[in-house]
Amino acid sequence: MDDRELQAWVESVSLKSFGIPFRHRATFNGRLSTTGGRYFLKSHNIEISPKQLAVHGAEETEKIIKHELCHYHLHLAGRGYRHQDADFKQLLKKVGATLHCKSLPGARRSLPVKYLLVCKECGMTYPRKRKVDPRRYACGRCRGKLKLLAAPPQENGVREKV
Repeated sequence: MDDRELQAWVESVSLKSFGIPFRHRATFNGRLSTTGGRYFLKSHNIEISPKQLAVHGAEETEKIIKHELCHYHLHLAGRGYRHQDADFKQLLKKVGATLHCKSLPGARRSLPVKYLLVCKECGMTYPRKRKVDPRRYACGRCRGKLKLLAAPPQENGVREKV
């Protein structure tokens, strides 16, 4: 599939699911690996990851297109187009789009947990990948003081991934 076919697909999804035409550009961007697509606020163009189409197929890619079209149509209508806005969440549900796309294999590697912040009062633990100053934070449960510990390694010598 090339950009012309994607443009036609996005235009048809927009008319079919939203009843409003898509009047800007839709293109593939091969550099997108941790996101399925993106909507640009200034140009109103949409980019879609071709890797999502190759790995997860047309059905999942159409959900990504609908997600980006939700941003597009709500932004142009002057309504809440951000992920946390109620208008956005309602429109996602109405058209059958997903909030997050499926992960691509090998797209993002999780860093191992190296540190634990432990509350001195209630024992609540907070796993951390980076070293932090415990004096700058307090326990979210009881507001007690925290202490920084090294996370225990797993059986195979590798620290636990979160």
